[in-house]
Amino acid sequence: MSDPQDPVPRPVSLATIVALFACFAVFIYIAYAGYASHRPPAPQFLPAERLPADMAWEATPQGRAAYLADLRARQSEQASTYGWVDQKAGIVRLPIDRAMELTVQAYNTKK
Repeated sequence: MSDPQDPVPRPVSLATIVALFACFAVFIYIAYAGYASHRPPAPQFLPAERLPADMAWEATPQGRAAYLADLRARQSEQASTYGWVDQKAGIVRLPIDRAMELTVQAYNTKK
């Protein structure tokens, strides 16, 4: 009996490697073209009348600035007043200064 001989690995030709890269490149191009053609334009490039009502503020720099000013005012108000976050669960919103005082008191009582 003779031992079976291990087959000698054949080298991969340069044409095969180039063909694989070409197929991969074509796949990437088709995937990108399919994605790019179905992507809606950015809101700042559309007129305000073509946007939904909840996105109309994005159409102009003035709208974005007004929205940002309103957002900052609401956040400032929330950071400095008491209020309910979830009344059923008993979660409240505290002003930041008061929350820091309570945290310091809690750490001092643990010592």
